[in-house]
Amino acid sequence: MTHPAHGAVTLTEIWRGPFLESAHQGHAVICDDTGQIVESWGEPGTVVLPRSSSKMIQALPLIESGAAAAHSLGPEHLALACASHQGAPIHVDKVGAWLSAIGKGDDDFRCGPQDSRDPDLRTAMIKADESPCRIHNNCSGKHTGFLTLAKHLGAGPDYVDPAHPVQRACLEAFERVTEETSPGFGIDGCSAPNFACTLHGMARAMAHFAAAGTDSAEAQLHCAMAAHPDLVAGEGRACTRLMRAMDGKVAIKTGAEAFFVAILPEQKKGVALKITDGGTRAAECAIAQILVRLGALDPNHPEALAYTNGPIKNWDGLETGHMRAAPALL
Repeated sequence: MTHPAHGAVTLTEIWRGPFLESAHQGHAVICDDTGQIVESWGEPGTVVLPRSSSKMIQALPLIESGAAAAHSLGPEHLALACASHQGAPIHVDKVGAWLSAIGKGDDDFRCGPQDSRDPDLRTAMIKADESPCRIHNNCSGKHTGFLTLAKHLGAGPDYVDPAHPVQRACLEAFERVTEETSPGFGIDGCSAPNFACTLHGMARAMAHFAAAGTDSAEAQLHCAMAAHPDLVAGEGRACTRLMRAMDGKVAIKTGAEAFFVAILPEQKKGVALKITDGGTRAAECAIAQILVRLGALDPNHPEALAYTNGPIKNWDGLETGHMRAAPALL
């Protein structure tokens, strides 16, 4: 397997005063609705783990099986199924209601407990000497989707087992939309298998989502994400901030280790990118600049500027430099 750094190009730069202090390299691909590459940086054939950027693919069987309709799931449920949320009350309360509606509880989750990333809730829990639960895990929405599908299929409780019907359905969906045979998987932070593909395959999958018909499972998912950016991530997060800045016209999703994807329905294009050193800040900068390049994001929008040419300040609030998209993306 090719090393992920092979053929990578600089996508994000960190400047301190007049000096280029650091640079982040990676790969990025833009595909059209035929699956062909419109533009790319680095090596499109690099094999990657999309991590949480693949959650909308993992949610396809939830709709395609009939489980979503059988349990009257709406756009908020679907957005949460695709979310890497903050564990804020807005997320925990809605996931909890969904979990209760399918007759399940926190112990049925196979993801581990995680501290809430919402400062107020986390402080309140610490003061009350309350331990974090699995429902606070950033993937609890996806896992509630898995539990819903497992219930609909009459399948067993170990829904993260690669041999479980839920994960077999996820693999089938993944290979179908990437149009590739996955070379394998890694176990994600939430204990579910995360299937590998090429970066081209992931961009092709996102273009497939972008071009899907109005009533399709794909459209239901990306429309739910774009309509509820607060549920997909949370306050202060790049996914939420940038989707709001694009007025619900584009769905974007981050993944661990500096992965990012975008679904652009109006253009019927999909984007996938990976920063090889795993630096999230660089992935956020690069996806924002690619969205600007595609005309989906106003280059002068404050949220766009915050990521494509964001100031870096020291502990005393002095602006010491800035992070910006590399010339290759301009």
